[in-house]
Amino acid sequence: MQTKTSPDEIESYLSDASFIREGYADRVVLPESIEEVSEILANANHDRVPVTVSGAGTGTVGGRVAFGGIVLATDKLNRIKQIVHEERGGFAVVEAGVILSDLQRAVDHEGLLYPPDPTERGCFVGGNVATNASGACTFKYGPTRNYIRRLKVVLASGEVLDLRRGEVRADAQGRIHLGKSIEVELPHYQLPATRKNATGYFVAPEVDAIDLFIGNEGTLGVICEVEVKLLPKPEGLLSGVVFFADEADVLALVRAVRAHVDARAVEFFDEESLRFLREKYPAIPAEAVAAIFFEQETTAATEDAVLNQWLALLDEHHAIADSWFATNEQDQAKLREFRHQLPVLMNEWFAHYRQRKVSTDMAVPDDAFPGLFRLYKETLRSSGLRYTIFGHIGDNHVHVNILPRDETEGARARELYVKFLKYAASAGGTLSAEHGVGKLKRDYLRFFYTDDQLREMAALKRALDPSSILGRGNIFSEELLSTVT
Repeated sequence: MQTKTSPDEIESYLSDASFIREGYADRVVLPESIEEVSEILANANHDRVPVTVSGAGTGTVGGRVAFGGIVLATDKLNRIKQIVHEERGGFAVVEAGVILSDLQRAVDHEGLLYPPDPTERGCFVGGNVATNASGACTFKYGPTRNYIRRLKVVLASGEVLDLRRGEVRADAQGRIHLGKSIEVELPHYQLPATRKNATGYFVAPEVDAIDLFIGNEGTLGVICEVEVKLLPKPEGLLSGVVFFADEADVLALVRAVRAHVDARAVEFFDEESLRFLREKYPAIPAEAVAAIFFEQETTAATEDAVLNQWLALLDEHHAIADSWFATNEQDQAKLREFRHQLPVLMNEWFAHYRQRKVSTDMAVPDDAFPGLFRLYKETLRSSGLRYTIFGHIGDNHVHVNILPRDETEGARARELYVKFLKYAASAGGTLSAEHGVGKLKRDYLRFFYTDDQLREMAALKRALDPSSILGRGNIFSEELLSTVT
C-alpha cells in the first residue's frame, strides 16, 4: 500500500471536473487489495477520521474533493480479473480502478459489449457504479445499474460485503439485513418517473441490497470489485450527425424516433453548441441551428432497411442534405469524437475564466420535457449570458451549460439554475439524471425531497456508517447528519 503526504503528491487527488478548488487532506492512500481497504477503513472508523473515496477525477459534482482526513484512491485496484462467455453474452469481473475504456476494449476483443457509455471514458468502473453513470447509449440500454450482477463493498467498519443480485432483499416492511448485524430501514419516498435518475439512494418495494450501493456516491461503502453483465457485440452500426435549419424539426424527429426507431443513442446540439464546435469542425453547414447525433445497431440483413428508415425520417423532418453518416468503425469513431468534443470545449471555457461550472443535469418525465426545454430556451435567450444546450434528448435529459465570464455573470447563472431546478421539481423530475449530487448540488435536494425524506435518507447512511466518516459532504451536509442518531 502506497501513502502520499507531500502537498505536491496529493494535489491531483483533491479536485475533479466540478472545479471546486478548496479541497485538502492529510494524506492519500492507495490500497492494492480489498484487505488493505478494509484495514484502512477499520482504522479510520476507530479514530473517526473522514475518508473520501477517489476515482479517476472525472466527476462533475465534487464527490472526490476532500475537506480533511484521508483520500482513499482506487488507482491500484485496476485488474480485469475475468471475462467469461455465456449463452447470450457473458460477464466480466473487474476491480474498481479499471478504466472504462480499457474494459470496453477488452470485451470488444472478445466479441462482447458493455453498454454503459459515459462521455468521459477515462473514468473508473467503480466511480461509474458509485454514481449509477449512464451516457448516450442509455436511450436503448439504461444506466449502469442494469449491468451490475455482483459487488464487493467494504463498509466504514471494515466489514466486507459480497453482494450478488437476488440474494439479499428488503422485506415487505422496508427493512433489509446486511453483513453480520446491520438492519437498515429504507426511506419512504418514490423515485421519479424519469428515464434516468442519480439523485440519492435507490429505493423500491423489496429492493435488492446491491442497489443501495449503486449510486451511493461513496457515502455508504467503498466499492472494490464489480461483476458486470455483458451482451453480444452488435454485428453492425449506423451512425449519423444530422443538421437542421429549424429547431422545431429536431423536436418532432425525436418524438418520431422514440415511437418508431430502435436507436441506441439520440443526442442533441443547439445553435450555441454548434457555434462552439465550428471552431474545430468548419464543415458544419452555415445554416444549421441544431443537430442530432444518432446510433442504431444493424445486421447484414437489416442494414439497408435501417438506413432507408432514417433517410425517410430525415426527409420528412427537413434535415439539411449536408449531413454525416458512418457505417465503418473508423468513421464512427470520428462521429463519436464530434459528440464528445463539446464537453471538452466547455471545460476549457470554465478553466479559462476560472468560474465554477453552472450545468444542469435534470431529467423530467416524457410529457414534461417540452415545457422544460421551452423554459431553457426562452430564459437563456433573454439572459445575455453565453450558454449551450446539448445531450441526451431521447431521455428528456439535456445539459444546459451556462458560461459565466466573471462573478457577476456567475451569480446570475446560479439564479437561472435555481429557476430551472424548481421547474423540474414541480414537473416530477430529478435533480441529477446521471452525474450524482456530490457536494455541489446537495443543497438543492430540498426542492425534490421533503425534510422528513432527507432525514430518512440520512438515517440509512447512519445505519451503515454510524460515525459518518465516508464521503463527508456528499449528498448530506454535516448539519443534516447531526440531526439523525
